[in-house]
Amino acid sequence: MKAFYLVKNGNAQEAFELREGNLPTLKSHEVLIEVATFGINFADVLARKSLYDSAPPKPCVLGYEVAGKVAAVGDAVKHVVVGDRVAAFTRFGGYATHAIADGLVVAKLPDSISYATANALTTQYCTAYYALFFAANVQPDEKVLVHSAAGGVGIALTQLASLHGCEVYGTVGSDSKMAVAKTHGAKHAINYNQDDFTEKVKQLSPSKNVDVIFDAVGGKVFKQGKSIVATGGRMVLYGASTRTQDGKSPLALLKLVFDFGFLHPVWFIMKSVGLLGVNMLHIADHKPHYIQHCLKAVLQLASEGKINPVIHNVYKATELAEAHSALENRGTVGKLVVEW
Repeated sequence: MKAFYLVKNGNAQEAFELREGNLPTLKSHEVLIEVATFGINFADVLARKSLYDSAPPKPCVLGYEVAGKVAAVGDAVKHVVVGDRVAAFTRFGGYATHAIADGLVVAKLPDSISYATANALTTQYCTAYYALFFAANVQPDEKVLVHSAAGGVGIALTQLASLHGCEVYGTVGSDSKMAVAKTHGAKHAINYNQDDFTEKVKQLSPSKNVDVIFDAVGGKVFKQGKSIVATGGRMVLYGASTRTQDGKSPLALLKLVFDFGFLHPVWFIMKSVGLLGVNMLHIADHKPHYIQHCLKAVLQLASEGKINPVIHNVYKATELAEAHSALENRGTVGKLVVEW
């Protein structure tokens, strides 16, 4: 088998090395997948820049999701067989021609869903589905604010929340991305490079607030969001992309803490507001049956045409560095996929 190893932190062009290796050993509850495509996620960019604490030590193989054909199954796995087309979460190890996944986070693909689409559904849409319906318990008619609404998870959140009957406010960084957010279900799109999103929400929302905020940016954006979350509302953090701007020095970490602002439990009690964190890697580790539920749900919705994942680009394996750079530079709309 072949795999891309992260061998150096920093620039994407110098970070990865393609190596030959042996097929991983299969345990009874696991599935070996011959990988057709794998996805790129922002956590991969953080890991490359040595900003993701959960990443294994170098040299390591990144990658949280794959799609391909089942090459072998452990004795305890009954729901898929050799030759099945599947999507799966990986506990790292996805940037490879063959990958291992726990059977609980492997799902059979409907014939109508391509491998590239499956990559988008796996991490992005499962994250969105979990954040909406497990973490925030979003209700129809609630007002939902989605930051980075033209990104992979942002589009997924917007589509799923809109489908559920929510009024979606989406923040993006350009006028062209405003059009993207509206295309996928946002009633209101806000260009944060032109307007203070909190002031725009106060102008657009009759109640001058929103019920739920989904935030993958963190820092000052989170602190600003506190001013417009309604009583009984929820704030869901599933990333801190602002961290890439300042690195990992003690001063940078101190700045990040300062940007988030002072959080006191009394404020959350008095406002009756919930603060929720989502890390799908740890959910997969400790609650894999939740992942199984989310994955089956989004695959079903996609097969019925109720959600429509956006693929920014499908890169060749030789273009892995280009894919990483594109995501890091925030010039993408939707999912980035790499094919062997």
